[in-house]
Amino acid sequence: MNDPDSTDRARALKLTPVSRETEDRLVAIVALLEKWQRTINLVAPSSLAHVWTRHVADSLQLVPLAGDVSRWVDLGSGGGFPGLPVAAALAEFTEADITLVESDSRKAAFLREAARIAELPATVLPARIEQIAPKIAQGVEVVSARALAPLPRLLELAYPFLAQGAKGLFLKGQDVDNELTEASKSWRIEASVKQSLTDPSGRVLIVTRAEPLKSAT
Repeated sequence: MNDPDSTDRARALKLTPVSRETEDRLVAIVALLEKWQRTINLVAPSSLAHVWTRHVADSLQLVPLAGDVSRWVDLGSGGGFPGLPVAAALAEFTEADITLVESDSRKAAFLREAARIAELPATVLPARIEQIAPKIAQGVEVVSARALAPLPRLLELAYPFLAQGAKGLFLKGQDVDNELTEASKSWRIEASVKQSLTDPSGRVLIVTRAEPLKSAT
């Protein structure tokens, strides 16, 4: 009888292939997640049976979209997605560094432990995004988030990075077009949408530029 975890893992890594070294890091992350999940709700319990496709591969699909980058910030990292798998992939590159921003102290503790055991090039900042973003935005090339906020609010949170030229990579649902329409009322946005590799209803929103519209006076 097939091990469900092994089957899901094989499917995920077929969708988003990685090196053996990166796979080993991901295995360590998933094992720690499953351990901590018993006491902290890091991900939806119903998604644990498919953690590799629902969370790991879903996160890894952002890496090729980023291009050649060395500084990446993940906002509201929560249970570690997309930040931890991205960090595992970026560990292949010696100059790469990813910052995970998470205000929940228990989740931040999990992120720190995952970064330690998997030897990730990651820094965990247990802070509110609004407070820390302006302080760390300089030089960041990619800013990411998953299920953090509706797009108008997400653009506000990510704007310190976008204003410095960072690319936004945001994992969204099938209603992303409606979110773009709503956001366009207060933002001038240059963006494209890609179908998710792992979820028929999922989308990846790639924001290359966003500027707040000046209010009429």
